[in-house]
Amino acid sequence: MDKLLGSKKTIAIFVLPGVIFFTLMIFIPIIASVAFSFFEWDGIGKMQFIGFQNFRSLLQDNIDNYWISVKNTVIMALLTAGVQLPLAFILAVVLSEGIKGEGFFRTVYFTPVVVSSSVIGLLFLKIYNPDYGILNVILKHLGLESLTTAWLGNPKTALAALFFPIVWQYIGYHMLLLYAGIKSISPEIFESAKIDGAKLSTIVRKITLPMIAPMIEVCLTLGIIGSIKIFDLSIILTNNGEPLGATLVQAGLMYKQIFQYGMYGLGSATSILIIIQCLLVTVILQRIFKNTRI
Repeated sequence: MDKLLGSKKTIAIFVLPGVIFFTLMIFIPIIASVAFSFFEWDGIGKMQFIGFQNFRSLLQDNIDNYWISVKNTVIMALLTAGVQLPLAFILAVVLSEGIKGEGFFRTVYFTPVVVSSSVIGLLFLKIYNPDYGILNVILKHLGLESLTTAWLGNPKTALAALFFPIVWQYIGYHMLLLYAGIKSISPEIFESAKIDGAKLSTIVRKITLPMIAPMIEVCLTLGIIGSIKIFDLSIILTNNGEPLGATLVQAGLMYKQIFQYGMYGLGSATSILIIIQCLLVTVILQRIFKNTRI
């Protein structure tokens, strides 16, 4: 009994810092945001209770182009699910086949994940520069000068230009998760399928995908929630929504409302809507993948 109590005390000592950090940095701010969302407040003066007016202003009156930010967020989420994750899966399958230099390529693909978003943003600012950026330079050398443009300044290309660095930064993260899932499958299963004459496409469709469904669920959840919360690269690359709101996302709108407009209540309401969307995505994906687990 003494050993059990001693181990519980030890566990509590190690868990306590994490609990304190979570409470101070996540739980309390969420509760405060919920409370602020029911008030009109500039961060300094007296708080005025207005009930659900902040939410009505966002959802009904489309104040600060809220629905444009939602549309851009949905596009980013769809691109994540339809482009980033399939590419990550293809890379994971190729690497899991035991190609030469597997460890090297695994490290190379994952490296952008540990690079600061600020560095990545500055890098792509140079790449997209309309005067000397490498993208326009390559197009000119290929005789495609008509396709050159100010990628971040053109409303038609700005959102895609914002999405590409996100793919480049996080594709290695999802690749590594999917790669680990594939490697957790018993090699005997793949060998038996190959002996029976199954092609790689059949193996992937009938064996790999069903057996790593939980990992696919994790990647989809993290990827879509990450798209909903995207903020840093939007600030660096497009000055938080430029041009003309073409790249405005919800987290960026929340930042503007609180720190530029001094509308703490409205910004808090936006943050609560972001949290609700993240929870909905998690619940929906759990239900979708509920019957796919082996």
